[in-house]
Amino acid sequence: MNEEINKALQTLKEGGLILYPTDTVWGIGCDATNSEAVEKVFKLKQRNDSKALICLVADDRMLKKYVKKIPDVAFDIFDVSEDPITIIYDDAQNLAKNLIAEDKSIAIRIPNDDFCFQLLRRFNSAIVSTSANISGMPTPKSFKEISQEVLKGVDYVVNLHHEKICSKPSSIIKLSNDGVVKIIRA
Repeated sequence: MNEEINKALQTLKEGGLILYPTDTVWGIGCDATNSEAVEKVFKLKQRNDSKALICLVADDRMLKKYVKKIPDVAFDIFDVSEDPITIIYDDAQNLAKNLIAEDKSIAIRIPNDDFCFQLLRRFNSAIVSTSANISGMPTPKSFKEISQEVLKGVDYVVNLHHEKICSKPSSIIKLSNDGVVKIIRA
């Protein structure tokens, strides 16, 4: 795994795109602070850049770098959630401008996956994580379902967990600073 992390790190540092296994589905990733890399993700996915992307962070310490005010209920959700959960926060900061939604929010997940955790810790920065498909196409449930267009469009494919079958993407909850909680995807 260490060799795969090193290769992925090198690609991320160079502004490239990686295809990598996450705690949910295979993801297309890049440095979440690099606007040019984020633009490459939108281009590869053929996705309108007004549709926000999810990013991953290693832990709540790293989360604090990218969200001005984390609602207290977020920490409760981390403690009780057994399934992967992405939270949309208000007032994103220190990320690529084209990654942040028009309302200044950002979707972030702390993955429960050893490879992702080690990669994030060593990169010491948020990484984009969007499903490995062209926009509008089905989300691949396994590595073998990823299209050739996506495979050829990234700079590095992580050589781990190619046999893993993914059940579903994460749940998504929006936690507004005014206390409103909204379920986006269950």
